[in-house]
Amino acid sequence: MEMFQVTDVYRAQESRYDTMEYRRCGNSGLRLSAVALGLWHNFGGYDVYDNARNIVRRAFDMGVTYFDLANNYGPPFGSAEETFGRILRQDLAPYRDEVVIATKAGYTMQPGPYGRCGSRKYLLASLDASLRRMGLGYVDIFYHHCMDPETPLEESMGALAQAVHSGKALYVGLSNYSPEQAEQAARLLKEMGVPCLIEQSRYHMLEREPEKELFPALRKNGVGFCAFSPLAQGILTGKYNRGIPEDSRAGGKSIYLTKDRLASFDLEQVRRLEKVAEQAGISLTELALRWALRLPEVATLIVGARTPEQLEQNVRAVQAGPLECACLEQIERILL
Repeated sequence: MEMFQVTDVYRAQESRYDTMEYRRCGNSGLRLSAVALGLWHNFGGYDVYDNARNIVRRAFDMGVTYFDLANNYGPPFGSAEETFGRILRQDLAPYRDEVVIATKAGYTMQPGPYGRCGSRKYLLASLDASLRRMGLGYVDIFYHHCMDPETPLEESMGALAQAVHSGKALYVGLSNYSPEQAEQAARLLKEMGVPCLIEQSRYHMLEREPEKELFPALRKNGVGFCAFSPLAQGILTGKYNRGIPEDSRAGGKSIYLTKDRLASFDLEQVRRLEKVAEQAGISLTELALRWALRLPEVATLIVGARTPEQLEQNVRAVQAGPLECACLEQIERILL
């Protein structure tokens, strides 16, 4: 695929909405693209800008409307938002009302006592900084990135509610909250007149914990669910089924998927899943993504991409539709 020059005038594909599925998020009127593009990796200041730009443009052309960021995505911190803001100005500005832009605050963003956790000061100052980096007047979704046990939940939720009341966010969400925390937070937000839109947590074939208590709690409160890491940081692509590639995350490219962390997964289970995919005539990646969307609670899957081609593979996998019942039964027997 050719690399676009910064002088190109971008015009989105007219067919961009023809094949993407848009799923209702909880009890809201908002529908999210079944695939969301996460800018956690490959969009920072140390990455190639033209590649990032190509990925975002290709995503929108394929119907991806939800772009997921956080204040500390990069590296360095803040640079993913700066990159995305530049792409917005150059390419997506005419389409601002057609995209859902989300950012988060909670994990460490800067040194000192005001650069992390859940205080009103940190959350609202972080949102202002995110808006400046992206050149926006508002974001569509503002998340609290992680529960802070040292800050009263009322304070953190009050900050989220203020973000909406001030017009700097249209919706608010939670990320990495336990079922109990999410239910309490949703109740507080409702009392403040700002219903919780969405909860974002890790969910994939090898991590099914949200199904037990989180999904019922979200369903009870009309909150949608966003799955991150649906491919288990590449494990469910099958890339580690026959060893660890040197250029992979577990090969030293990431502090989040180390060799020790990889060893905690049952790779024999993954190999058996790969055989199911082969029998179905699809890739393991496609099997994993289509499986993760099988439940109505799941509004969207956040996928990462190193190249436009990798993104295309993930989007086309989801566009293939639901897995057959017999295939789902085989998967369930393996995952039990």
